[in-house]
Amino acid sequence: MTPGKLARRAPSPAASDTRAAKRRKLEYPPLTPDDYRNGVMLAPMVRSGALPTRLFALKHGAKLVWGPEMVDKAILHAERVVDPTTGVVSYMGVSKAMWTTHPIEKPFLIYQIGSADPDLAVQAAKKVMNDVSGIDLNCGCPKPFSTHAGMGAALLTNPDLLCSILTALRENLPPEISVSAKIRLLPTQEDTLKLVERIVNTGVNCLTVHCRTRNMRPRERALVGRLEEIVKFVKGLGKDVAVIENGDCVSYEDSKRIRKLTGADSCMIATAAEANPTVFSAQPYIDLETTFVPSYVRLCKYLNNHWSGTKFCSSQFRGEHVSGNKSTQTAMKNAIAQAKSYDDLEKLVSPWTGEREFEEIVSAIEARDRDRQPKIEDDAPALSEATSSCTAAAAAVAAETAKATERENSPAASEGAESATLSTVSSQDLSTVKTPVQSHSPDLSLLRAPLVPANELRIPVPAAVSGEDVPTPTPSQQSAEVA
Repeated sequence: MTPGKLARRAPSPAASDTRAAKRRKLEYPPLTPDDYRNGVMLAPMVRSGALPTRLFALKHGAKLVWGPEMVDKAILHAERVVDPTTGVVSYMGVSKAMWTTHPIEKPFLIYQIGSADPDLAVQAAKKVMNDVSGIDLNCGCPKPFSTHAGMGAALLTNPDLLCSILTALRENLPPEISVSAKIRLLPTQEDTLKLVERIVNTGVNCLTVHCRTRNMRPRERALVGRLEEIVKFVKGLGKDVAVIENGDCVSYEDSKRIRKLTGADSCMIATAAEANPTVFSAQPYIDLETTFVPSYVRLCKYLNNHWSGTKFCSSQFRGEHVSGNKSTQTAMKNAIAQAKSYDDLEKLVSPWTGEREFEEIVSAIEARDRDRQPKIEDDAPALSEATSSCTAAAAAVAAETAKATERENSPAASEGAESATLSTVSSQDLSTVKTPVQSHSPDLSLLRAPLVPANELRIPVPAAVSGEDVPTPTPSQQSAEVA
């Protein structure tokens, strides 16, 4: 090269025929402790906390959403790929995406990391920090896949390592990236408070407390009563740290009760959201087989969500039923269970209007107008044309199933009356229908009634005395007699 002359710039690469989609994102200020307050959050759930579920949770009132736990080493080997059509950001593993997100959820998205090494935790957090607003350290998962490597709930017995990871995250991440932790209760309240104090002093913005100990299972009632003292303790430390309750919160309305009982800043929903991602609404959806599942599947296909993940999540959905019949409900569940791809659900969920489903979610999120607090409204779904067509398709599949069993179990008149009822109720505006508070099975064998006579004078006379051997009634016979 001649002295004094600059080398010519390399030619620009040829323009691609496929033009990248405009990046959809929202401009929000960095998360503060106040952003973790006064809301209902979606808990981190492996597999169930996928991108489509998080987007629907945001649409229906979740203030913030946690992604599923990702192990630090796993995400470090992932390749970041952006879909030019949908804008979906995928962190690709060997055969499929191990974690996906979209810029529209970034202001509300907390990335949960599983780690037992401060350096690896920082590297993993930096890998994804441009796609999230906060990093959360998992200190509560009791599953072996997490604890065997010293992560998750294993950190509860190693507070020095736990706090060193949080300190490293806070010191090495940009200030606009929030840092938080999610723990479980320790066996004693004294030990729990000592751990909480150490965590708060690491500089976290938020602490989520799952009100169960490491050894407690989901079927055991959460120890919500222990949280009130923890909340007061954190406030007494003089640190600006939000405290979120997790455990046995099942809905937006239920969160009011728990917050009043514990003084917690917010509540986090896990199991109930896995069954119905609309529970963050003041009036969650009912009859999910027709009002929610089709929309969910359409969105998943549009976002190119892996079918195995879509199938798993869809199979978990369940809720209250007001309209339709059992055959209609079973038809959708059986179709999902037997489907091997999106194409197998064509008859039940077409037309494939996933892009429209996505735009409705975007509109709901943009309506927050730079305020992370959603505007809670009674948004029970009216049956749209797409939903109505799905209901008709599901009814058609159910009718085929009903015909097969009619000859053995049901009279023709009964099926006709049932179909008429379905048609009438399906045409109603579901915004006028209220979800039943509780329902009970009429089967006496499921009512857990005491196995003793209600009146000692009515004790059956032994056959040896009466000379008559009366057969023991079945639960169905008992139900008929009671009726």
